[in-house]
Formats: sequence, C-alpha cells, structure tokens
Amino acid sequence: MSQPPPVALAELLATLPEEVRHALRPGSQLRRARSAEQRAEHIPSGVEALDRLLGGGLPRGELVEVTGRGSCGRLATLLEALRAVTAGGEPAALVDLGPCFDPQGAEELGVVLERLLWLRPRRLPEALSAAETAAAAGFPLVAVELGQPPVPGRAPLAAWLRLARSAADHRAAVLVSSPYHASGCVAATVVRAGRGRGRWVGTPAGPRLLLGLDTHLEVTRRRGHRPAAGATLSFAVPGALLTCPPTPTLREVPDAAAL
Repeated sequence: MSQPPPVALAELLATLPEEVRHALRPGSQLRRARSAEQRAEHIPSGVEALDRLLGGGLPRGELVEVTGRGSCGRLATLLEALRAVTAGGEPAALVDLGPCFDPQGAEELGVVLERLLWLRPRRLPEALSAAETAAAAGFPLVAVELGQPPVPGRAPLAAWLRLARSAADHRAAVLVSSPYHASGCVAATVVRAGRGRGRWVGTPAGPRLLLGLDTHLEVTRRRGHRPAAGATLSFAVPGALLTCPPTPTLREVPDAAAL
C-alpha cells in the first residue's frame, strides 16, 4: 500500500480542483512510465556496453554507424543485434555488401534465419536503396554491412539522407557497419571501434589458442548529446586456433576475468 501524503501535501491537494487531483501521479509512477517509454524508443542491440553508450539501445528512427577496420568486433556487434531482434520474435533485414555473412554461423549464434531478410547488393548506392526500402517496409531493424575496404561504389549525400528519412518516417533502427566513416553528417550517432587485441594461450613455438578479443568503443558523434565515455568489449571465442581468424560468432562476456 502507498503511504498517505504528509499533512501539508494533503492540504495542498485538497485546494486543487478534483479533475487536477485525479490527473496527478506519484513521482515513482512517472519514472516507471518514462523508463517504459525509453525502452520503447530503443531496440536492444544485445551488446550491453553498446546499449549503455547509446542510452538504452539502438534508437528507433535513427541511423547509427559503427566504424572500424578488421578484427575490431564490428561484424560481431551487428550479428548480435540481429540475434537479439530475431530471437525476440521480430523480423530484421540485413543488407550485406561484404562477403562476411555466414548463415550457418549466424544460426549457431542464435540468429533466427526465418525472420531475417538477407539482401546482397553489389555496390554502395544499391545497398543504401535496399536499406531505405527495407525501412519503409516496416522492418524494426535494418542492418547494413559494408564489408572491408575499399567499399565498392560511391553514394551521394542525398542517398544517405533518404535512408535516414525513411528510418525516421517508419521508426526503424538502422545500424550501419562500415570500415570507415561513410555517412557524412547524416548519422545521428557514430561509434568508432578500435582494432581488437587478441587474448591467446600457448607458447610462441607451439600451438596457440585464441581465447577472445578485446576492443574499445568510442562515441565520436551523438546528435543532441555529449559523447559518452568509451567502453571496452571482451568477446570469447571457444576453441579457435591461431590459424583461424576471429569469426563473427563471438559472444560478449562481462570482463576478461570471466574467461
């Protein structure tokens, strides 16, 4: 049961018109409602540290660009977002410009392929047009993977603006994974992923096992907000050998000590 209001507050409430008194809500109830509203405005990416940097997840109606070169965890982050959305019962679209997506590996990670639309354009203008169409079609998450440099083709700023407008009009979260900053001034948030550093066991002369990968995320731009402090992600790779590069089937762990 809620506690009765203090006498002074009760006297103040008694002076208000009845319709105003009925419209008032306790602060705790307003906080819960605001928290629920914020959750509705974001799609969890499945990567807790990234969600904290973005203020709760991937913002609906906005374009978020994650940049970084090879072995930085960029593709792993994108796949984790696809897993979080499809495993949660919603559809997602993947516009794959790079030959990095492995359906079998993604399914092993937890991506529900029956809820995933996989588009494979050849050049950047086609990729942006496909993403724009997917956002307009009602997919809550549209992921765009631009692969490794050089990104094939060049797209005018107007193409990026049309994609951002489609995301805003249809409340879609657009996640662009790019080897370098490609969206110009269009992205609402730009996150830079530093080059990953592997954690190995074994001797230099003998077989070595890759235990995981650490990478640092830094928000270089966030429209309407001050850039948040960076975060370090630790990914675990079970049983990967030295001859095998880090695969996108990485899973985030709270810290390296948990390995």
